[in-house]
Formats: sequence, C-alpha cells, structure tokens
Amino acid sequence: MSETAPQNPVSPHPAATLILLRDGPDGLELLVMERHAGLRFAPGATVFPGGRLEAADHHPLWRARWPEGEPPADLAHRVAALRECVEECGMLPTRDPLPSAALADLRRGLAAGEGFAAALARVGVAPALDRLAVLARWISPEMLPRRFDTLFFLAPAPDGQDPVCDGGEAVGVLWATPRRLLAEEEAGRRRLVFATRMTLLRLADCADMAAAMASGAVSGQDLPTPIMPRLVETAAGPVFRIPAGCGFLPLETSAGNVRLG
Repeated sequence: MSETAPQNPVSPHPAATLILLRDGPDGLELLVMERHAGLRFAPGATVFPGGRLEAADHHPLWRARWPEGEPPADLAHRVAALRECVEECGMLPTRDPLPSAALADLRRGLAAGEGFAAALARVGVAPALDRLAVLARWISPEMLPRRFDTLFFLAPAPDGQDPVCDGGEAVGVLWATPRRLLAEEEAGRRRLVFATRMTLLRLADCADMAAAMASGAVSGQDLPTPIMPRLVETAAGPVFRIPAGCGFLPLETSAGNVRLG
C-alpha cells in the first residue's frame, strides 16, 4: 500500500458547520440544504449550513457573550456556525425564545449587509453559543485546490422557527432522516460530499435528538484532533482512508465513491 502525497498543498480555510436536530415521526431528523448548481465548491450538493470564518467572528466582544467561565477555543467557530445558519437557512438557536417578528427583522438586517453582532444587538438577541456540541473536525484532502478545516457542530433546532432558503447559495432546505438522505444518494437522486456522507452514517444510528447530542464532544481550550482523508493505493484500488479511532466508519472508502467538492 502506498499513500499519495501531493507537493505544496494549499492551506485550508477555517470553517464551521451547524447540524440542527429535531425528533420527527421516523426518528432523528437533520436540517440540510441543497447548494446552487452554479457554485464553485460542491455545486448541487446536499450539505449542512456553514462556511468560512470571517474576521468579525474573532472579535473580543464575543467573549463577553459567553454565559459563564472561560470561553472555549472554538468560540469563533461557534459564532461562524450560527451566523452561517441564519444567513443560509433563516434559523438561529438563541438562549431565549425568539419572536417571529424579531427573527424576520434579523434576517432582513443580515440580507442588507448588517454585521452579525450589530444585528443581534439591535434586535436584542442572545445567541446560544454554549448550546452547541462539537461532533468532529474535518480537513479537506491535501490534493484539492480549495481546502477547508471545518468544525461540525450539533444543536437542537430552535422551537417556533421554520427554515427559509436564502435563494443564493441555498436553493432548497428540508428536514430528513440520515437514512433517507443516504438512500437517496445511493439511488442517484442526491449528491453528498464525503464529510457530509460520513456524518450521516455516524448519526444514522442515533435514535433521537438526545442520542445525537450525546455523541458530541465537550469543547475545551484546544481544538479537536482533525480528520483528514488520505488517498492510498491498495491492492483493490485507490481508497480514501481516515484514522482509526476517529469515531467514523468505514475507515476506507473506494475513491470512485468519494465526492470531495
């Protein structure tokens, strides 16, 4: 077996993803969105809301919004995950119930270019930064020209809020069980990038939202160990391999069955 090691890989962009959870009639459901077919990265793919960290996500003011104790090392990632979720899907976990009029006002402000912190302050909303649980940290393989170092967070879906597609990056949003999404991919009706597919496989065994949240890790002052798929040549052909003990299975997936972007 030999590992393909590209020369001078590009540095990955820090990013964050939020997986909203709820209990449905068939068990655990996740909020996913379908990306626009014209996008450069993952066109037409079904993904969780998320995106790159921005400079404002690191602003010291967010430390003051942490409810108690020392904020975790992933604070800026939490800010980005919540910001991207409300921008792309119109939903925002908050510490207190968010009236529909206030949520609509927040959406309008963000759509008009208002900063996330300013919009929250104007509407009087406290984001639920402490109610997110880290599921994993995935880094794009080294051979890609566009790479991301992404923290995947879990959070209960906020009561009384319905997803609203932004019509830009997202052209559709829906609630679905992990097994349904995986079955639709297998039938050729849905596109899933590798990290999304592996996440669905892991969450497919969770009976409900409580079980899914319990599968998350406790944040600390260090970011989680990253999971980076590596392309390996085997006797059976090329595979993408992830580290043993990372919490995801299978450890090897045929390269022909892997979509990276």
